[in-house]
Amino acid sequence: MKITFMGATKTVTGSCYIIETASSRFAVDCGLHQGNAEIEKRNRNVADYDPKGIDFILITHAHIDHSGLIPAMVSAGFSGPIYMTDPTRELLEIMLLDSAHIQEMEAEWGNRKRLRKGQIPLKPLYTQEDAEAATPLMTTVKYKEEFSPAEGVSVRYNDAGHILGSAVIELSIRENGDATKLVFSGDLGHKDQLIVNDPSIIEKADYLVLESTYGDRDHKDSSNSQNELAEAIRYSYENKEKVVIPAFAVERSQQIIYSLHCLHEQGLLPDDMPVYLDSPLAIKATEIFRKHPEFYDTDTTKILESGKNPLDLPNLKFTLSTADSQAINNTKGPAVVISASGMANAGRIKHHLRHNLWRPGASVVFVGYQGVGTPGRRIVNGAEDITIFGEKVKVNAKIFTINGFSGHAGQTEIIEWLKNFNSPSMNIILTHGEPKSQKTLAQLIKKEFGFKVHIPEYKEELMLKPGKEMLPIIDEAIAHPKVDWEFLIKDSENLFIEFRQRLDKIKAQPYVNQSDLREKLLDINRQIIELISEM
Repeated sequence: MKITFMGATKTVTGSCYIIETASSRFAVDCGLHQGNAEIEKRNRNVADYDPKGIDFILITHAHIDHSGLIPAMVSAGFSGPIYMTDPTRELLEIMLLDSAHIQEMEAEWGNRKRLRKGQIPLKPLYTQEDAEAATPLMTTVKYKEEFSPAEGVSVRYNDAGHILGSAVIELSIRENGDATKLVFSGDLGHKDQLIVNDPSIIEKADYLVLESTYGDRDHKDSSNSQNELAEAIRYSYENKEKVVIPAFAVERSQQIIYSLHCLHEQGLLPDDMPVYLDSPLAIKATEIFRKHPEFYDTDTTKILESGKNPLDLPNLKFTLSTADSQAINNTKGPAVVISASGMANAGRIKHHLRHNLWRPGASVVFVGYQGVGTPGRRIVNGAEDITIFGEKVKVNAKIFTINGFSGHAGQTEIIEWLKNFNSPSMNIILTHGEPKSQKTLAQLIKKEFGFKVHIPEYKEELMLKPGKEMLPIIDEAIAHPKVDWEFLIKDSENLFIEFRQRLDKIKAQPYVNQSDLREKLLDINRQIIELISEM
């Protein structure tokens, strides 16, 4: 069988793995590529997925980086079933429409600029009609119940403990009398996080596709996180300013409400400090969370049984309309504002940052992963100012980075989860992580367990055979017998030394265009391949 990595390779977005067996071709996840402009260009390459040739899709959870390309696939001809849990389906019905609306608005805004330059306008990546067309294809499954979406393929969903309805997917694939077991971690949950259960234990696999978002570090514990949130509230309340929290609409916003509920019970959230949930998507998602208590963990269930609702507050206000959102910044005095997006690169949060980031008494609290190139990442890294809506805004607010709210397992938790496997010859493929995290985690896994670990490249293909190592599918030109590889390697080492020296000089310059540099390196690589193929 063959697996192709269409995303989440040395980055944390665009999760999609296409598997080809003797009898079927299907995908695990179908995520949107997010981040810098170079990465987001990949969203336009839908034809590379061959949507008409995909029989079905298995979705691990509702986050857009795992599901957001579904409408584009449907628009390009995909018509098979899309399997997911019940909460995932309900969340996707609202999230994909929201994503489509963003695609339409961004296309409209971008085309104004293109037309002024005399350029041809671009269509949105997909429309709300495309998102609606995906809904009838969604098929729900239950945890632990095995099903067969194609001949020779058995699937079982397990609780991943990441967000409501998230799953670790077990796949058993039978080809030519041989059975191969693949496990996809999806986004593995942070142990003891609020609302959801801990990740399910899996014991057997030939191949494990494992996320590595926090592969090089651990999180602070949740009690410290609540203390830090309380400190941000105290600081801005005393200064009569606002606490601005960029939060992902699904799971993180609900966790923050839960935490504020706990702080209110402890008397650490003033009664006269309003809490605004300023995201129509987060508001709808919160209602879905309230609808599915059967997916809550034991602690949350006990709070409900006591007659209290951890997803509610006496001073919680939902702001659905644009006018209500604008009124928040026209209202003086302290408040907590939870708004999307979580990386501060889109949505209403940008308006709240523009109004509050420059205020010395305000607080900005980051409670989740900040992707490379996003405004959130720049602020967390200590930027003195950032550009919002074409205007430079000074960073005077007090910045808090609270990692304990993360929905992802930290390094130690990943290692502890791996200890449950009783598969000495298991191969591990690390995805959904930045290179530094992946390299650190790979070394630790090899040291702790002796497992073979592979970190794939974008669009890389691997042949998977049980009991054997992962076999890269190599271009015939690379394997050409006329190539003197020993000479080429030595020559390449010399070139690398020279390149490293030039890079050191480049670092001294005030600005380096990383995108251009990457394109030049890729061009050099393509030229080498072409030269070899001509031999």
